[in-house]
Amino acid sequence: MKKTIIGIVVVSLWCIGTAAFAETADSKISGEAEFKEHCAICHPDGGNIINPKKTLHKKDREANNIKKEADIVMLMRKPGPGMTPFEDSTVSDKEARAIAAYIIKTFK
Repeated sequence: MKKTIIGIVVVSLWCIGTAAFAETADSKISGEAEFKEHCAICHPDGGNIINPKKTLHKKDREANNIKKEADIVMLMRKPGPGMTPFEDSTVSDKEARAIAAYIIKTFK
């Protein structure tokens, strides 16, 4: 009986630990890595190779009414001419938010 109870406790703790690890690993999305993978080709160093007036630097973002992370995510999903849209099947909402946070933090 004791062995059964100990076995159940061990298995339960293992399951909880595995779930917590999976959640922690998934929550560690790097905005910088995602930016490099999806954005840097057209936005090297926060610039814009298609439209130099629409860089990722704060001055240009704000001039184009892009002030918050949500604005960046919206623009990623429904961009203007010259930019490829990023569907949530390509860039998840979590990844898009990480990219947006990275842009705001990095390109001041």
